[in-house]
Amino acid sequence: MGPYRILLDCGLADIQALALSGQPPADVVLCSHAHPDHARGLLALHSAYPKLPIYASEVTSRLVGFNWREQPSPPCRAVPWRSPIQLAPQLTLQLWPAGHFPGAAVAVLTYEAEQQVYKAVYAGDLTLSNSRLVDGFPLEELRNLKPDVLIIEGSYGTARHPRRRQQENQLAAQISQSLSHRRSVMLPTSVLGMGQELLMLLRSHHHFTGQNINIWVNDAIADVCDTYLELLGSFPETVQNFARHQALFWDERIRPYVRRLQEARQGDWPQSDPSHALNIVITEPDADLELCYSLDPGPWLWLLPEKPGRTSPVGAAVREQIRTSKLLQAHLETGALMLDGYLISNHCDGAGTLQTIHNIRPQHVIFVHGSPSYLTDLTSVEDLQNRYHLHLPSADTVVELPTSDTFIQPERPDTHYGGELTELKTAILITLEQAIVEEPRWQQFADTGIIEARWQGDELVLRGVEQREILNDIASTHAVDSCDSCRYYRGQRCWNEESALFGFHVTPEGYCPVYESNYDAP
Repeated sequence: MGPYRILLDCGLADIQALALSGQPPADVVLCSHAHPDHARGLLALHSAYPKLPIYASEVTSRLVGFNWREQPSPPCRAVPWRSPIQLAPQLTLQLWPAGHFPGAAVAVLTYEAEQQVYKAVYAGDLTLSNSRLVDGFPLEELRNLKPDVLIIEGSYGTARHPRRRQQENQLAAQISQSLSHRRSVMLPTSVLGMGQELLMLLRSHHHFTGQNINIWVNDAIADVCDTYLELLGSFPETVQNFARHQALFWDERIRPYVRRLQEARQGDWPQSDPSHALNIVITEPDADLELCYSLDPGPWLWLLPEKPGRTSPVGAAVREQIRTSKLLQAHLETGALMLDGYLISNHCDGAGTLQTIHNIRPQHVIFVHGSPSYLTDLTSVEDLQNRYHLHLPSADTVVELPTSDTFIQPERPDTHYGGELTELKTAILITLEQAIVEEPRWQQFADTGIIEARWQGDELVLRGVEQREILNDIASTHAVDSCDSCRYYRGQRCWNEESALFGFHVTPEGYCPVYESNYDAP
């Protein structure tokens, strides 16, 4: 902006590309939040250029050091919310909470030239919906800002996702169902952000309140929890109110009990009734996951986070451990270890991204931080094409952003594929042109050769059925003989008149001689 070079985040694992000239790559560095893909290169950058100023929100300046743990973190100049600060002559910065993660910021940069004022908005990662520990981005505060440039993430492309609370309820139901079958649960997750969100979900959801459950938290995630407690005054009022009535994280008074994993010893449970407490472990994927069997040698369910459009780093790390572990492979083959996935979105989906753009009303929109296919989907949205200059830059490419009062219609990428529909006597045949197989997403879509169709308004939406879903269906058809899989078990009561349990409230694990499988029912 003007004579100034501004580096927006530094998530590079190797900063060599930024240091080729021997000169600082920028005059100012802005860190939007402390997640590794936005901040892990800052330490090396600071070591190479100690005088290069790094700006971040107050909470981010406290959390960013967890990217390096044993090493001192680079000093960040803390910026308060909504208060403009001067970075250099004629250049100012304001930060707004971005949702997504504690301390995450949307930055508004203003350069006051002699003839014109230029504004650029950078949204590193953001979400409009509230989560357990963070309020969503206050979009109304930047409504009609009309900056020259909006740089915005497109992690979820144009996909639509259920509301955050609905996703949390689905995950809670998965965990609760597993525990009801005496199957312990492990949640491998990232150290910063999602680990604490999951712990807060388990602490406050009605499925788990008062239950005889032990929640064990990996040491690295626990250290972040302790820092959250030190920053409690920066969290939403709802979180502070919760903390006034009971412990936010560590609690051995109110069930479920929450303890550090390092304190765990086989059989060393806070026993409050004769039954063995159930176990949930929240851990980073780089930890030794075999240790879960020292907590409970029984069956386990490992729930892996899903990342739309790309492989989850957490899921990849867990599967690599399983591949190299004979013990875990053996448990997986026998069914003692089961894997499943879940989605807890902490970015805007397609509707949220469009809502953000239409409210801020920039002249240019630059899409970053997402799979190329998902970002291309966003640049293909007709409503955006007609209103804004859309850009999807590749690495090492200079993007020209001319500002003017005349709107020039950008060229629209083609992502539509023609086809034909044939109605047969017993089936419908849909054929598509061969060019669709060149799309990178085709392999995932066609992986099993099985598709599912559903109506969305007047449009028919197709999706590929994944191998995991097929395996789960097969497993469900071989369910154990218990009331839970009996055709007469409804509303937690038995409705088989031939059973001695008829009309009684029974547990899902129950069984009687007149059991009939729900999967054999006509």
